[in-house]
Formats: sequence, C-alpha cells, structure tokens
Amino acid sequence: MNTKKLAMNQAIDLNDLPTPYYLIDEYAITDNLAIIQKLCQLSGAKALLALKCFATWGVFDVMRPYLHGTTSSSLFEVRLGHEEFGGETHAYSVAYAHDEIDEVLNHADKIIFNSINQLNAFKEKAYKKGIPVGLRLNPNTSNSAFLLADPARPFSRLGEHDVSKVLAVCDDISGVMLHYNCENADFAAFSQSLDDIEIKFGAMLSCLDWVSLGGGIHFIAKDYPLEALAQRLKDFATKYGVQVYLEPGEACVHNGAQLVTRVLDVMENGKKLAVVDAATESHMLDLLIYGQPTTLTSINGQSLNLSASEHQNNTIIYGKTCLAGDIFGEYAIDTPLQVGDKVAFGNAAAYTMVKKNWFNGVGMPAIIIRRLDGSIIQQRRFDYKDYKNSLS
Repeated sequence: MNTKKLAMNQAIDLNDLPTPYYLIDEYAITDNLAIIQKLCQLSGAKALLALKCFATWGVFDVMRPYLHGTTSSSLFEVRLGHEEFGGETHAYSVAYAHDEIDEVLNHADKIIFNSINQLNAFKEKAYKKGIPVGLRLNPNTSNSAFLLADPARPFSRLGEHDVSKVLAVCDDISGVMLHYNCENADFAAFSQSLDDIEIKFGAMLSCLDWVSLGGGIHFIAKDYPLEALAQRLKDFATKYGVQVYLEPGEACVHNGAQLVTRVLDVMENGKKLAVVDAATESHMLDLLIYGQPTTLTSINGQSLNLSASEHQNNTIIYGKTCLAGDIFGEYAIDTPLQVGDKVAFGNAAAYTMVKKNWFNGVGMPAIIIRRLDGSIIQQRRFDYKDYKNSLS
C-alpha cells in the first residue's frame, strides 16, 4: 500500500492513492442534473436533492445551479442542506422529537409532518416562524419492486391515508408530500398512480399551494419519455393551481461514482474467489439489503461492462468482513484476478456514503472527487481516530 501523505483538496494522481476509495465524477453527475433541469424547465416543477440518498457536500457547488434546494429526513440533514447547499430547504421526518423541533425550524423553509399527531403537536411553532406547513399523504398506491422500500406496504406508518381525517386539517397546511415510487422507470405506471392520487385526494388538492411528488422516478433513463412526464406534471400543476416539487436522489447521482478496491487474496472453492479491501456490509450496504449485485466497471484501470451472471468459470468477488454473504457479485472475467489487482464497482454514489458504517472495524473508503476540469482531489480520508470516535 502506498502510504504517501496526501493533503486534503490538493490535486492528486490516482496511482498515488491507497484503496479503497469512492471516486465521484462531477461530469457524470452534471449529465444527470442537466436532464433534471430540462424536466423542470418543461414542466414548471422544482427539484430538490434528496439528502437521504446523497449528501456528500464536497460536490454541492456543481449541483447547486441545476436544483432548487434540498429535502431532508432528519435534523442533521436539514441543517446540512441549509448550511451547505442553500436554496429551498424542506424539512421532513417520520417523527420529530420535542427537543429537536426548534432547531429544525431554524434551518427549514418548509416543514412536512408525517402524521396529523405530529402536525398538531408542532404546527404552532412553525406558524410563529412563518414557515409553510405540509403533511405527508399515503395514497396506498406505489411503484416499488421491493416490499422493504414500499411506502404503501401493509400497515405502513409513512403518511396519512384516511381522506376524511386529512380533509379535517386542510386549513392547517399549505401543501402535501407523497412518495410512492422506487426507481420507477415506467412512465405509464407513474401516471396511473397519479390518477389514483387525484381520485382519492382531488377534493383537497385545489386548496393547496404546493404538492411534492417525492423521488424514485427514473426519468434519466435514455428511453424515458421525458416530454410526456413534463406535460403530465404541468397539467397536474395547472389543474390544481399548485407548485409541483420533485425530490430526486438516485436520479441526480446515477453512475456518478465508483468504489475502487484492491484484491487482497484469491482462492478457489468450486469457483474462483477473490477478496477485496472493502465490504458490501460497510460500504455498499444496499447490495445486501436488496440482493442486487453491482456492475464491475474496471480492472486495473481497464474499462469493462460486466454484469453479474452465474457460470461455473466465473469469479465471485467478496468483501473482507466476516459476513459470509459479503459478496459484490459474480463475474465472467477472462483473466483470473491476482493479488494487487485494482477493481472498481459502479453506481457507488446513491445510498452508499450516507449508509457507510464501521462493521468489523474495516477501514472507511476515502472520498475522492474528479472535478469538471479533470483534476482529482481528495476530499476526505478516514483513519483509526474516526473509527474510535464513532463509538465512544
């Protein structure tokens, strides 16, 4: 391992950099953001970065011109959005504590409560500060391939679903938020769900000033009918006289980063095995949660496009934790991996850095940024003190 000390925010050569590290590509991110900006221009909608998905503030400067602000899921997120991103700062939480609500309101431009109970508990505090108040609705319809991420799952706590109860507090709010998509690339399914929402909640929508339709719409796909989506959003906004908000997260940073690792060991047990110096459990947790292997994008700097598939001659790439199922994926690699090979995994921006953890005390990947001008800087490196201080 190269132990050369690297100054923060100083231009560096990747060859000097010890693995593992997240390599964020500003150019790839702005490609996505340009699509989001176009959608907003065509539809009149406003787009807010969902910090629950991506909150690496070192690239906020290049994201800011394309978006209208941020949306949050906690006190820390709303504070980060206010301090580091600016623009509109929407605050939401499944449940606010009494000892944090004042600080939340100090950083918020709008606050969205998850339940009528929370609305009644804290609305007066928001009114006194002149902050618009919203309520999360649950339309009991959704587009999600995973029950774990389905806000309309049975017995869901995410938002109010009873129309009569919602109508009774209509005068207390100026807007609502609905989140009912999860990586949904099907425009027809999105539009049908919005039809269902209009049927269920249409009686109150015209009384509002704004409606957030949440995130999880994969409209950055190459074949997605962006103009049709824009027209649907525009028609909805015109019909009810509301400002529409979208809360893209993954759409902002899709394929915007890689996790770069190095092979520490190779073995064979029915198939070729390789162990790298990172872990799915610690550094790409959604691979475990949703059982979806990641794309292997390069080996020793040579670009690849290998999707995981199961064949006898494949190589299974494992992480270095003690978890038996710590697996990045299984890949058809022509030349067997060797100790010291550098291996990079794709789509490592969304729900990675915000979920990284210290399981097994495995070293945390550094955060590296490739700037728009092609220069590469080290934003942050983690060490033993970070591990120790995270515990007590």
